Amino acid sequence: MHGLHLTADLHDCRCEMHWLLDAEALGAACVKTAQAAGLQVVGKLFHGFPATPQGPGGATATVLLAESHLCAHTWPEQRGVTLDVYVCNIGADHSRKAMAVMEALEAIFMPTRVERHALKRGALGAATA
Repeated sequence: MHGLHLTADLHDCRCEMHWLLDAEALGAACVKTAQAAGLQVVGKLFHGFPATPQGPGGATATVLLAESHLCAHTWPEQRGVTLDVYVCNIGADHSRKAMAVMEALEAIFMPTRVERHALKRGALGAATA
C-alpha cells in the first residue's frame, strides 16, 4: 500500500473545448501521457455525459495502470477538470512518473488556477493490525 496519490482541481481552463467534451480525446491524452511517463497501461474506460440544462456534458477517462490508476473528469459548463493519479511504490518509486503525468495533463487544459494535493499512502514495512 505504499504509494503517492496526487490530485489537482483545474479552474477556468483555457484549452480548446473538445478537451472538455470529447471522452475519446481525453482518454487518448491520458493514455499517451501515462505511457510517455513510463507507466504501464493495463485497462481503460472513457465516458461522455449528455448535455444538461446547465450546459454541455462532460467526460470521464479512467486508465488502469500496473502501478495503480489515473482519472480525469471534466465540467465544461464550469471549464473545470479534476485529475487523480495514484501510483504504488512497491518495488520501485514511481512518484516522478506520477508528477510528470500531472504536469502534462495540466498543460493540455491550461487552467488559470490549480489546487494541488499530494498524499503519501501507506508506509513500507508498516505493521498491520
